[in-house]
This record gives sequence, structure tokens and C-alpha cells, in this order.
Amino acid sequence: MDEIPEELLFVPETADTQGAERITAPGYSYWKSVGRVFFRKRRNILLLLLLAAVLGFSYLYPLMTGYDPGVDPYINLLDPTAKHLGPRAAMEKFGYSLRWCLGTGASGQSTFDAVWYGAGISLSLALLCGAINLTVGVLAGAVWGFSRRVDAVMTEVYNVIANIPYILLISVVVLILSAGFFSMVFALTVTGWVGIAYFVRTQVMIIRDREYNLASRCLGTPLHRIARKNILPYLTSVIVTLAATEIPSYLSYEVFLSFIGMGLEDMSLGRLIEASQNAMLTPGWELEFWSPVALAAVIALVLYVTGQNLSDASDPRTHI
Repeated sequence: MDEIPEELLFVPETADTQGAERITAPGYSYWKSVGRVFFRKRRNILLLLLLAAVLGFSYLYPLMTGYDPGVDPYINLLDPTAKHLGPRAAMEKFGYSLRWCLGTGASGQSTFDAVWYGAGISLSLALLCGAINLTVGVLAGAVWGFSRRVDAVMTEVYNVIANIPYILLISVVVLILSAGFFSMVFALTVTGWVGIAYFVRTQVMIIRDREYNLASRCLGTPLHRIARKNILPYLTSVIVTLAATEIPSYLSYEVFLSFIGMGLEDMSLGRLIEASQNAMLTPGWELEFWSPVALAAVIALVLYVTGQNLSDASDPRTHI
């Protein structure tokens, strides 16, 4: 048998460095996956449309109609036939228009215009308080979960604040200060971030001692970089869940405090409910009371459900 030449037995092969780094797994984008999971359900699209409608009417409708809170509520004050009208009677008197679809109030003002102007004030308060408390709470909680010295101090602070009824603390602050918009913001945020920080601190303590974080610390990575790069991204769904519960709660606090006479001076949803509580059981006047109540409930529900669904979509475990 003839001997096979060596060049036919062995073929030299060159290494492809670029090919060695090429992976066969599909590319993964976190936020694209969040959007895909969130918009997969049609009810989420409906919730977003409803939320957009609420925000549009709350902020754009008063601007388009030129609503003046110092003039419009009292424009028909001297006309006794314009007060406490139902939708049909109001349209017959003032003409068929969207602004009279809920009738008129005690001063002859448009209930529709009033509730949307009040919704803008209440929403602004809730969103501003939520942004402040979540920002401070998440950052403070991240530091709290890493530093043992901060943990020793902040735990005692939390134990004291957590045992004081939150609504009582807000009421005291509002009584000390004037019942204005920014005094209410201060009352809701002066200690509102502490509970958020404590919750984030617990989550950080669970994640901080995982193997990849211990390896980063052994390699000399600064703690602030570990918190920013290794921990906070894993808390996205937790933060969204907090936002979904906290923002509607501030709206509820504002409505409750205004209803008992300790809220804003501006005509917010709570003030509208407080001003029209006598119309709740008066035949023909019910819309004056139930319109702001229903709108406050719808806003709180839409914010909560949308936030919860977004929280589920932001959990990486749902991206499989």
C-alpha cells in the first residue's frame, strides 16, 4: 500500500479571532424587552391611552379654554338661575358645549372645567412628591444598604419615624405652615422618603453580597460604582412598583386633607369635594360632588394599574 503524503494528512488552520468572539445567541436589549412585554397586552395600551387622555384634559384643556381660576368660578355668581343646574338644564341655558356636560356648581361655574383644573393641581402635587421621595429614597437606600455606619444611624431614625402616624405628621406640618402648594409638598416629602429608603436598603442588602459584587470589591471597584452599575439596575422593577403605589397615595392624601379642611388653598380635587359635600345627598346636585370623587378615583386607579403592569414588564424574568 502506497504511503499517503504528509501534506494530505494534515491541513494547517488559522485562528479566526473575530469569529471566536461571535456568539450565536440573539442580541438582548433590556428596554426593548420591557416594551415588548408591556405592549404585548392590549389592556396596557388602553391604560396608556386613558392615562394620556387624563393628562391631556388636566393640563391642556384649561389652557385651551383659557380657564382663569380667579374669574371663571364666579362669572355667573350674580345669576341665581345658573346655580346647581344639571347637565341638560345647563346646556339649555348656556348652549350645547362640552364644558356644561356635568352641569353647574354652587356659584354657577362649569363643573367640567372645575374638575379638570383641580385634577391638574392634584396631579402636579402627586407627581412632584413622587419624584422627590423616590429620588431621595432610592439614593439614600442604596447608601444605607452598603454603609454599616449609616445603617446604625438610619435604622434608629426609621424606628422613630415609622411609629408616628404619617397622616398626623402631615397634618401638623400643614398646620404650622400655610396651606399652600409647596408647604403641602414639604409636608409629604419631609419624611416620606424614609420608608422608601428602608425598603430599598433591604433589597440592596440582599443583592450586595452576591458573588459578582464580592468579586468587584476584591478588584477594588468603588462602592458607589458597584451600587450604580451592579445593584440599581436590578432594582428597576422594584422602583417602578414603589412609584405605582406612592404616586396615587399622595393624590389620596391631598384629597383627604382638603376634604377635612386642611389641604390646599387652590381649588384642587380635594377642595372641590370639600366644597360640594352638601350636594352629595341633594337631589339634582349629586354630580357636583361625585364628579371630582370619580375623577380622583379614576386617576389613582389608572396610575396604580399602569405602574404595576410596567413593573411586571421591567422584571427580567418575564423577558424569557
